Amino acid sequence: MSTLRHTSSQTLPPFDEMVRMAERDPEAFEQFRHEMAKEMIENASENMKERLWAQQSHIDRVISTCKNPHHTNVVLMNELQKQVVKFKAALEGEPAPTQNADVISLNTFKDRDDFY
Repeated sequence: MSTLRHTSSQTLPPFDEMVRMAERDPEAFEQFRHEMAKEMIENASENMKERLWAQQSHIDRVISTCKNPHHTNVVLMNELQKQVVKFKAALEGEPAPTQNADVISLNTFKDRDDFY
């Protein structure tokens, strides 16, 4: 069984029109952005939807911390660069970077009087 689906092509308004909407009515622009993302994800193959929703959630969280559109652009560009590096490493077969941590047992502190 094929996982391919016919996807409807999305048509964006002209760039200048989207800029005006973002400047004049940021809430309407945000709604438009969410609707376009939702439509694209819903038209994706079933096996990709969960990953795409997770990615969109991450993007929304990142955007929510930004102070202005320029900050959003810079932060999203950094996020994209991180993803490209991970993708490149996956394609080249490089192992994912790991971090070492010192793990200590909390039982060590169990009998100490000064712990709490």
